[in-house]
Amino acid sequence: MQSLAELQDRVRQAVTGGDATALASLLAGGGRPERRLAIHRRHHQTSLVNALLQKFPATAWLIGTRLLTDAAARFVHAHPPTAPCIADYGAQFPEFLAALPETAHLPYLQDFSALEWHLGHIAVAIEEPHVEPRAIAARDLDRLPDLTLGLQPGLCYLCADWPVDELMQLFLSDTAPDSFTLDQGEVWLELRGSRGTFGLSRLPPGVFAFRSALADGSTVGVAAHAASQIEDRFDLAAAFSAVIANGLIAAIAGERRQ
Repeated sequence: MQSLAELQDRVRQAVTGGDATALASLLAGGGRPERRLAIHRRHHQTSLVNALLQKFPATAWLIGTRLLTDAAARFVHAHPPTAPCIADYGAQFPEFLAALPETAHLPYLQDFSALEWHLGHIAVAIEEPHVEPRAIAARDLDRLPDLTLGLQPGLCYLCADWPVDELMQLFLSDTAPDSFTLDQGEVWLELRGSRGTFGLSRLPPGVFAFRSALADGSTVGVAAHAASQIEDRFDLAAAFSAVIANGLIAAIAGERRQ
């Protein structure tokens, strides 16, 4: 007798893969029980495709809804969810979409759709009370390089090979210029969101390296070293002051403020 896990796996294969062969012997009731299974299969695919379309409206604006819908259907078949949270589904979609033959003429598509993915995630973050400057000033400055800072949960740092923020601004402003040229060139973006809103701005490469290292959990000293490898005259004092002034720090040394 098969275990519950084995039965669940057979149902999963039938619903996500479209092959009900392994489940056929268990289907019962009515003249065509496989038709009821097909309803579940169509609902599964449709709901996931719709979830992806809702997450990538700017990408639909860029490449067309028909192409995006077709790509989403292929993605759902090739990459069914592996976690119960549908909000996290689709992180691989930008890479999948950019690899399709139909989108080969859009070398900036992966950067653009990845930007949209991250904007959607940070927009639902809840910003925390920021650490006041006096709390930093009260600490021993000699120990500053050893501090680990927790940044706001709605922050994301993205390096793109194309200036896709310009395209995103066109989408957000509902602007349709007569002509638009996108020239290849790296941009270093800081994305910040909270409670349904978001903003994006470009950073100098050294500042980007510093802040993204902090966001990844590096100490101030390690983050400053990473920035100095990119920018010879990196100004740590100015960069650190800007992080404080912009309210980016939500915690010091891993301790959340109460």
